[in-house]
Amino acid sequence: MGKKKEWIQGAIKRPGAFTAKAKKAGMSPAAFQRAVLANPKKYSTTTVRQARLRKTLVSKKVKKGK
Repeated sequence: MGKKKEWIQGAIKRPGAFTAKAKKAGMSPAAFQRAVLANPKKYSTTTVRQARLRKTLVSKKVKKGK
């Protein structure tokens, strides 16, 4: 199980950055994720990757501190 945690730690370069972008856009992180993935050409590559990572982590039900 240690390897699963390692890939997560390696994938998250800037904790809280996606949430901060969502709040700046006046949306919840979930709503911002849907907006980014619905129209990826409107957003930077980094933001699209962050949205995809969030979708993966939420779908796998990865929880903070576990």
